[in-house]
Amino acid sequence: MLHAQEVPPSLESPSARPPAPGPDGKTFPGMPKFHDPLPYDIDAHDGFTQIFDGKTMTGWDGDPTIWRIEDGVMIGETLKDKPRGNSYIVYTADKAKDFDLKLQMKIENGGGGGIQYRSKAGVPWTRSQPAAAGPNGTPTKWLLTGPQADFWYPVRQASSDYTGQWYSENTMQGILAYRGQVTEAIPGQSNRLVGTIGDKRALGGFVKHNEWNDYEIIARGGVMMHIMNGQLMAIFIDDNPNDANNQIGQIGFEIESQPSKISVRDIWWRKLDK
Repeated sequence: MLHAQEVPPSLESPSARPPAPGPDGKTFPGMPKFHDPLPYDIDAHDGFTQIFDGKTMTGWDGDPTIWRIEDGVMIGETLKDKPRGNSYIVYTADKAKDFDLKLQMKIENGGGGGIQYRSKAGVPWTRSQPAAAGPNGTPTKWLLTGPQADFWYPVRQASSDYTGQWYSENTMQGILAYRGQVTEAIPGQSNRLVGTIGDKRALGGFVKHNEWNDYEIIARGGVMMHIMNGQLMAIFIDDNPNDANNQIGQIGFEIESQPSKISVRDIWWRKLDK
């Protein structure tokens, strides 16, 4: 039985514990004890490379009638009187499978889009999209197929719920993790919900409308995480190493066919592939 003044070691404050022993079992003055992680900071860029200089489209390829640079910001814009199909700006300078991607993004004037990663350009479009065919169609070099972190303007409640979710663009897989979900794909089985992050409507409160949002994607092996404004939004786990979601690919940004304006700035990438 414990006396009132006794505290079991498991309940002691971490700061009150002695330093953890080193590999040889010894402890030394000044050895670090357990501590809380450093605070959230979207501007922490140690080990990152800035892949958009705010002045030129060096390393990027997109339809110049849709994508432009203005005041240091990459902007994609489609107009109501000029219907277009989905269009993407592709980072052509490098590819990656495992990485951290940090940026700031906002959407105005309706519509939506997202961030592509581990994706492939040049694949013919398999799903119907408004104005996709004919003279206003999008060349396949400006189409990306693969994982997407969604970002939609809140035109209606349904589209507002899309932001932050995990979506497979231009495939028959579709939504693999709604906002607020942790899902897992096991070879030979149906996708399974393995945990929840929170209510998807409540998580929508972390999304800023018509303002800049921090957006971070972390991809490690079969685990892919979407984080907005410091809040985890969705995790998809793909246990099949041969799946298209688990391959080295390109990153880029999408603007949907609806009239919209998407702005991106401060794009930083930490590539971890050997």
